[in-house]
Amino acid sequence: MGDHHLELQVAWQRHVAAPLDRFERLLGRHREKHRRYHGVDHVAWVVRHVEELVRECEHVTESGRLGASAIDVDAAIAAAFYHDAVYEPRSPALANERASARLARKDLVLLGWDPERADRVGSMIEATATHLEPVDLTSAVLFDADLGVLAADPSGYGDYVRNVRAEYAHVDDADWRAGRADVLRSFLERPAIYATEPGRRWWEQRARANITTELSSIADR
Repeated sequence: MGDHHLELQVAWQRHVAAPLDRFERLLGRHREKHRRYHGVDHVAWVVRHVEELVRECEHVTESGRLGASAIDVDAAIAAAFYHDAVYEPRSPALANERASARLARKDLVLLGWDPERADRVGSMIEATATHLEPVDLTSAVLFDADLGVLAADPSGYGDYVRNVRAEYAHVDDADWRAGRADVLRSFLERPAIYATEPGRRWWEQRARANITTELSSIADR
């Protein structure tokens, strides 16, 4: 049992809960056969990116800017685990995020989390439908961690695009190109793709380059 299992188990027990029954069930969801991008590898990278962003925020001391003490790291990691727990590409908009949030709220309360805190995790997961206007630094960290793939090296970005396309194999090429182009333009139209200072510093330029290249390739077809 590879695919980051031990790494994720350690993160789960450190940040979410000691019992592993729901962890194993959750990873089972992420191993569903129809997932090509939104699987265990993606969860592992989002968890890693959350940890990287939190560590970097510890060094941000500029006046008026929130530091790592404002981040609920456990909540961000829990949201990373659950944000794609339900992933059905044929589902209507927002349905996956809402179902994933419901599962997170239920599981976290059963694992002993305060209901209000579990609800905050659910709200963060629902907000990953757009990755817009994070309500706090914890949400900003989660959003940036989830979008870190946009700044991958060209090979990694190409793998990401191909795998997401495979998840939407039921969509014909013309509709896929139109929908994908709309998504890519929406990112480029934002003042910033990333919501945290480290995210912008590390990833903004490369993400915009990747997106621009992909958009040009769509227009050329």
